Amino acid sequence: MTTNHGDFETVPDLKGKSINVAQVELEDNNLVMQIQDSANYNPDYPKFSVIEQDPVAGAKVKEDRKIYITLNPSGYRKIRVPDGLIDKTYRQVKPTLEALGFKVGKITYVDNIGKDMVLKLSHQGTTIESGDKLPKTSVIDLVLGNGNRP
Repeated sequence: MTTNHGDFETVPDLKGKSINVAQVELEDNNLVMQIQDSANYNPDYPKFSVIEQDPVAGAKVKEDRKIYITLNPSGYRKIRVPDGLIDKTYRQVKPTLEALGFKVGKITYVDNIGKDMVLKLSHQGTTIESGDKLPKTSVIDLVLGNGNRP
């Protein structure tokens, strides 16, 4: 056995490349790909492309070294819509939804004695129930009371 003292491979830049392209580039440089799980979707990169690598591009490593890559998932992870949003005020519900990563969309008012009270939540025309799961950054439309008796 020899250590190949002084012989190094240069780690290629894999960011934004597909798994297949990354595999070929690493094999061409006598390096081994090790895929790590990916947690957060990054819309700046294509789905299933490399978003992080360790060691970084340009590093000098021995041949057959494992290069750990993190892949971009296919989309945002799904988040559970919290309980107890109905019959709360808009002022209470808006920051709760935004803190979870949702966006508040269209606001519609209907006759209801509770002014600015949330009566219904919907996503793309479908009513949302407590516990439903939606992708992070989903737009949630609200139906609020206008303070008038029905």
